[in-house]
Amino acid sequence: MRQFTYPIKLTRDRSDGGFVVTCRDFPEAITQGETSEGALLEAADCLEEAIAGRMDDGREIPLPTELRRGEALVSVPPSMALKAAVYLAVREAAVSNSEFARRLRLDEKEARRILDPHHPTKVARIEAALAVLGRHVQLALA
Repeated sequence: MRQFTYPIKLTRDRSDGGFVVTCRDFPEAITQGETSEGALLEAADCLEEAIAGRMDDGREIPLPTELRRGEALVSVPPSMALKAAVYLAVREAAVSNSEFARRLRLDEKEARRILDPHHPTKVARIEAALAVLGRHVQLALA
């Protein structure tokens, strides 16, 4: 089961105030917030953009590493987690975009939209995409 909840570190910014947010799993993901609560909200947005960037570039999305002392867990927004799950399932199945579209009985443009991290896709369409790749969605609340 793949999860999209990552450990992040909040570091107090003594010179400018607030907190700097970093993530070991996504070195490119750096943001900040005025309060710890604000920084955690910014962290979710920052992780979402880091994953979208990796999808856009055709790069791997890492598994979350173990939580370390002084870190907090932050989940990627559900819509991005679902998009990333489809992206990873397509990569793992090693199917082309045209084969993915054929399995879904869609034209290639519509299939590409499902894989586009910036295009809104209904959950039912994402579930169908995962199903043709032998996967399904499980929802867990923490």
